[in-house]
Amino acid sequence: MRHYIAVVHKDETSCYGVFFPDVKGVFTAGDTLEEAFSQARDALEFAAESWIEDTASDFPEPRSIDELRTDPDFVDASKDAILMAIPFGRTPARIAAE
Repeated sequence: MRHYIAVVHKDETSCYGVFFPDVKGVFTAGDTLEEAFSQARDALEFAAESWIEDTASDFPEPRSIDELRTDPDFVDASKDAILMAIPFGRTPARIAAE
């Protein structure tokens, strides 16, 4: 099973905001870390359902944490953040066929 790295930020007056460096434009939030994790899984599934139709491109493959750490945008965005590995069971062929 593949995992996407999610970057989670929380300010004192906000909920836990979640975004995916490898899946641009997909973000969500939760009042607790558990809810943020659950919402993140749902957000990936929802995005995958119509990704090809919406973007005319394949659903992005996840990069490893080592690959992400070489990306200056990720390094900057992950400062003072919580990182989560969000499991994602779909394969590109299944996404295209659905």
